[in-house]
Amino acid sequence: MRRALVALALLAPALLGAAPGGSGETISLAGNEPGQRLDVTLTQVVDPASAAGPEAERGAEADPDGPDRLLAVRFRLENTGTAVYRDSPAPAAHLLDTTGQRFTGLNDPTTAGVNFPDTVTLDPGGTAEGFVTFRLPEDAVPAAVQFALNTGLADDVGQWSLP
Repeated sequence: MRRALVALALLAPALLGAAPGGSGETISLAGNEPGQRLDVTLTQVVDPASAAGPEAERGAEADPDGPDRLLAVRFRLENTGTAVYRDSPAPAAHLLDTTGQRFTGLNDPTTAGVNFPDTVTLDPGGTAEGFVTFRLPEDAVPAAVQFALNTGLADDVGQWSLP
């Protein structure tokens, strides 16, 4: 039963127009408000990613129950709508592992590259690129990354399979 639920959780976004094959795929996503539309491209996955800044000084073990690791995903966002896009990309992104566990994106800096700022504002036609970081257990096997506008609450969800 649990495997069926995990499979459904991983396949549901695929039925909504998800991109197969991992990075490089662009998915057009609508937000909940009129004129909100982004082309979102997953351009890079860094696993494991190394902490940078204050995160590195604290060490990699933030989970008292066991070791964890960072995974960084780079997205390219292009506002293809008619409304200004103003949102927080980190909580708009989620990572699913092979057991169906879901991890919300963070703004934790890594040496992979520059993170998105807390809030991104794009006029129609504008673009931005940046990393979103995920903290997951050391033994977790990443299966997919999801992105949705409106801080992850929009009905239109893009999903990229991870190799």
